[in-house]
Amino acid sequence: MTDDPPPQPLRKMSRRHKALAWTGGFAGVVAIALALFLILFDWNHLRGPIARYASMRTGREVAIEGDLQVMLLSLKPSATVGKIRIGNPKWAGPGQTARIERLHVQIEALPLLRGRVVLLKLEAARPNLLLLRDLQGRTTWDFSNGRKTDEPLRLPPIRRFVIDDGRLKFTDAKRKIVLDATLNASETQGAANRGFLMVGKGSINAAPFLLEVTGGPLLNIDPDKPYPFDADIRAGATRVLAKGAILEPFDLGRFAMNVTARGPDLADLYDLTGVTLPNTPPYRLTGRMTRHVNVWKIVRIGGRVGDTDLAGELTVETARERPFLRADLRSKQLDFDDLAAVFGGAPAVGRGETVSPEQAAVARQMQAQKRLLPDATLKVDRVRAMDADVKYNAASVRDAMAPLRSASAHVRLDAGVLTADPVSFDLSKGRIGGVVRLDARKDTPVTSVDLRLTNARLEQLFPMKTGGTPLTGSFVGRIKLTGAGASVHRAAANANGEVLAVVPGGEIREAFAELLGINVTKGLGLLLAKDKGKVPVRCAVAHFQVKDGVMTANRIVFDTGPVLGTGKGSVDLGSERMNFRIQGHPKEARLVRLTAPITIKGPLTEPKIGVESGRAIAQGGFAALLATVAAPLAVVLPFVDLGLAKDAACGALIADAAREGVPVKVTRR
Repeated sequence: MTDDPPPQPLRKMSRRHKALAWTGGFAGVVAIALALFLILFDWNHLRGPIARYASMRTGREVAIEGDLQVMLLSLKPSATVGKIRIGNPKWAGPGQTARIERLHVQIEALPLLRGRVVLLKLEAARPNLLLLRDLQGRTTWDFSNGRKTDEPLRLPPIRRFVIDDGRLKFTDAKRKIVLDATLNASETQGAANRGFLMVGKGSINAAPFLLEVTGGPLLNIDPDKPYPFDADIRAGATRVLAKGAILEPFDLGRFAMNVTARGPDLADLYDLTGVTLPNTPPYRLTGRMTRHVNVWKIVRIGGRVGDTDLAGELTVETARERPFLRADLRSKQLDFDDLAAVFGGAPAVGRGETVSPEQAAVARQMQAQKRLLPDATLKVDRVRAMDADVKYNAASVRDAMAPLRSASAHVRLDAGVLTADPVSFDLSKGRIGGVVRLDARKDTPVTSVDLRLTNARLEQLFPMKTGGTPLTGSFVGRIKLTGAGASVHRAAANANGEVLAVVPGGEIREAFAELLGINVTKGLGLLLAKDKGKVPVRCAVAHFQVKDGVMTANRIVFDTGPVLGTGKGSVDLGSERMNFRIQGHPKEARLVRLTAPITIKGPLTEPKIGVESGRAIAQGGFAALLATVAAPLAVVLPFVDLGLAKDAACGALIADAAREGVPVKVTRR
């Protein structure tokens, strides 16, 4: 018998094996061919397409003028690009943002399977960066091509980072910053074993600007360990020292550092930070600063501003339309004269006071001009540039004109409108409080002030240096003014509103009450005898209407048991001069009659007290005698009139003041 044919299944298996062999062979040939292609392919043919794609994505010209070498067949693929040129965006005009002589990049392939990029090497030879920020805030390093992004620069982990002979030129037209710096990064930098070094100099607002940033070694960087760095920044007389770390190298959106800053004025930090801070005396502050993407935070703030200690924390959020600052600050003791700098004036310049040379010059100028209100121009663009919510509390206050015990304020800044509500100064008895509002939305800012004095005591507000309490009683008042102007002085010179002061009742030494009516024989005799007897003060009211910066008294009344005093006059806030005429009216007949009223004239800082010249020139000598015995109060009070006066309508006067908003109780009879 003939042999049987092979089984059909074996034939089928043979065909399947042949198909697999052909497929495997073809795949192998393709793989070999692809490998040979990748090895032998001249990658320079792709320079043009790659550059055109990059240009399309960034909206600017990108060119590769050197060799392009790529090594893909490796677990550590790499690429080297020669002579990269990146042009400016159209708005910046002709020029280049960056030129790099050679860029070498090597990555790990396996982490890509997990969606993670790890740079084994990043080496840049002679990078030349020309960075620009214009007045509108546009930047040449924004490669989003019109896609708005506030994200900080995030580089993947880099194991070996080398920058050879780098150059950075930075110009910020908005903050008036110019910087020319060198960049170098290698495994070590000198004996200090530094891996990164950037050193530069330039100017900020025409003041010298120096910058030095150093980092740790750049060999075998662990992406899970913070990368340390130090920074030393000097801008004019301002100096900032920082010691910190990038928490995840090299994610520049997350880092932490200890910061020490000192300088003549906190407002100068705007040029460096873009954050609007008030004018201050010289400061030295420390704190712990952290950044988490678009949130900057400073905690454990400590140090001094002028002669005031300062502590607390603050946060700045930059992702909003305008940066938003939130702060909670406090002082154990506020040196009151330090507040003068906030309004453009100068702190006290006496011995032991902390003041910058510029502020000392302002103080001398204001003193020479006999000025009280500062005329420094408010920078409205800074007020409009950010929003804020700031709380401040001072546990105690020293060197104030009044016996202040503590102070606090809650300040909000929203779209160019600054509101301090409430502002509060606590007295040992009584309180000054209210609202201050600054509207800087227009070219000329408008300031509104509404302050009330409640439950105060005359004997505490106006103590006598020689001892004793010649005048006692409760004291209340209200200031309500609105004025347009870019400085405190200009706003006051255009102010409208009213000022009221009320003494609902009290006591005055009888000697001064008699001199108010210029009962020379009795009043002077009581003073010489050191008599401390008192008579009642029925009431005292002063009401000023303010129009176009001129305070005009339409009612000045001081009613005591024996004498009624009345007056008139004005204060010109523009020229900062006063002119008052005060007359006393005795309620009983007096032996001596002096008819010349008392005048108070001159600058607000140095008013002169005198006797109105005219019919009674000889009374001037008598006024001088009074000045030597009971100055200054006796001379301020008006001279005698034999005409008998009636009691003032105190109830009606106080009721009128209450209707005007003065915090005074009205007694109904």
